[in-house]
Amino acid sequence: MTPPRGGAPKRSAKPAAGAKSSSKRAPAAKRGAAPRAAAPKGRAASSGAGSKSASGKKVKPLSNAAKKAVAAKQERHAAASVRNADKPGARRRPGRGVIPGAAVERGQKAARGLGGDQVEGRHAVRELLLAGTRRVREIYVAEEQEDTEVLQDIVDLAIDLKVPVREVTRTRLLSFARTESPQGVLARAVELPDYELHDLAHARTASGAPPFLLAVDGVTDPGNLGALLRSAECAGVSGVVLPKHRAVHITPTVTKAAAGAVEYLPMTLVGGLPSAINELKAAGVWVIGLDMGGDTDLFNLEVADQAVCLVMGAEGKGLSRLVRERCDAVASIPLLGELSSLNVSAAGALACFEVTRRRLAAAKSD
Repeated sequence: MTPPRGGAPKRSAKPAAGAKSSSKRAPAAKRGAAPRAAAPKGRAASSGAGSKSASGKKVKPLSNAAKKAVAAKQERHAAASVRNADKPGARRRPGRGVIPGAAVERGQKAARGLGGDQVEGRHAVRELLLAGTRRVREIYVAEEQEDTEVLQDIVDLAIDLKVPVREVTRTRLLSFARTESPQGVLARAVELPDYELHDLAHARTASGAPPFLLAVDGVTDPGNLGALLRSAECAGVSGVVLPKHRAVHITPTVTKAAAGAVEYLPMTLVGGLPSAINELKAAGVWVIGLDMGGDTDLFNLEVADQAVCLVMGAEGKGLSRLVRERCDAVASIPLLGELSSLNVSAAGALACFEVTRRRLAAAKSD
């Protein structure tokens, strides 16, 4: 990033006629070079012994304990400045704390795809390298951390794939990170590919079964979406439908919570979920909404072994009115305790594995 332009130095007055200047003019600074920062008031530019401030007074250099305190404070500020970066619509300010090349330049629009270009967490980064479904640009690893088996796998895979590995300080890594705990490693890659809804509606699962899709309606918590995607991938879901608006996309928190599941789940972004449901129904896919006010029991889902799409509602609100009206059926999970609802990721995991259980039973009976 080009450093900010400093004020132009004032040109000295011309010497009188016949007089020669006793000092040579300093060479001009190269274009693009950062201007020298002036020494702050009350503190000398040099911290060595005998340094002087602008007023001429001697300034005592910082002790080792004070330097450590300043470094700790900077690390806390770097970590605190990124906690809100995963909220829907949030954008990090280009400059300090942004990986070079990752900032959105002035005049350019932010990417509107699925996202996923920054992956954080050891398991998520390892699966990114193992899957090989998209190009990895570079990997950042914090120095002076325990050399675990997962971390060694990441380095070995990166070397084999000729991916640059850059070792940085823990404070610098935290300033790059957009999650609270990147586990000492993060990677930059190209964005996740955006599939067509028509293709997902006709693509069979890895085992050759009819399509098994998952759609989310207004899920805004990245941790919930990541956990939901992890359960969906383990249950054999063949595709995920995400709305473009009023829902979280694939942020670093999502990729970390999904622990690599985003690398194996084909996903599509749709302009509106109600119209996408109509398209799925026209393609022969049963669309089943999941809501606590459903008219059928999840464990009585007879169409589970056919082409099916489960629709999960938002946290607290459940399914929106239009989505609910366009589903073929709305199923509920019987709750026998005192609480009235499940977390969306827990409910989604239960629903996905119920569909898987019925499909495995149907396959055995054939």
